[in-house]
Amino acid sequence: MIRHIKQYASLVVFAHTVFALPFALIAFTMAYLTLPPERPWLLLLQVLGCMVTARNSAMSFNRYADRLIDARNERTKHRELPSGRLSSKAVLVFFTLNVLLFLLCSWSINPLCLYLAFPALAVLCGYSYTKRFSWFCHFVLGLALSMAPAGAYIAVTGALSPPVLWLSLMVLLWVSGFDILYALPDEEHDRSHKLHSIPQRFGRKKALVISGGLHALILPVLYLFGTSLPLAWGYGLAALIFTGLLAYQHSVVSPRDLSKLNRAFFTANGLASLLFAVLTVADLLYC
Repeated sequence: MIRHIKQYASLVVFAHTVFALPFALIAFTMAYLTLPPERPWLLLLQVLGCMVTARNSAMSFNRYADRLIDARNERTKHRELPSGRLSSKAVLVFFTLNVLLFLLCSWSINPLCLYLAFPALAVLCGYSYTKRFSWFCHFVLGLALSMAPAGAYIAVTGALSPPVLWLSLMVLLWVSGFDILYALPDEEHDRSHKLHSIPQRFGRKKALVISGGLHALILPVLYLFGTSLPLAWGYGLAALIFTGLLAYQHSVVSPRDLSKLNRAFFTANGLASLLFAVLTVADLLYC
């Protein structure tokens, strides 16, 4: 039983939940302070349920859709489906179960969340096919994760606001930028198998420039988000740490040396999102 749980957790790379979830918690806190719900802890659990099941749906569908591609890639051939540790049928059952749970969680919040769940699933699952025809795939992934804070805010207030839109834009730029870095090792594989990515289309050097440019655009968005809310020193520190970790990941990755890519991708970005959320939420609540 434990072995199967570990396999499914590995299938959806559960540890990577740390990327979008902290921003959803920031948005939930913003919404809570704007329009306090009657049962905030229950609603928080419902939002977390939506987050986990939506991500599980997206990742399991991605692994199923890419199972043949992954089998031909040296970097990914050891994943659960190509290696045979999980069957295609088992992954489809897991995907279907999570889709149903996501719709149930959305319905339990309010009708608007249920209606929006369907286009959200279309983006989350549609991303898996975008690299087959467009190098714009990185931005579709960014859009998919940027829906997390927007969805959490809508769950509480039933609407959007400028601050949460700035927060969602921040996530879109951040995720799109680091997904370009993550695609660097697959440049030649993508080219030989007619798959699309920014490294495959423009080469490593230009891909690093594009990724850096997207992350640089976060700076004015951080300012606009910070000035749209009553935030103080905690958010200032959060923004400083976040930008510092973005700069760090670009400093350790170069066109000729990708040996520190995992450190840049997971460690730096995971720390960036967690610390940014902790300090921003604390600022919102106590300052």
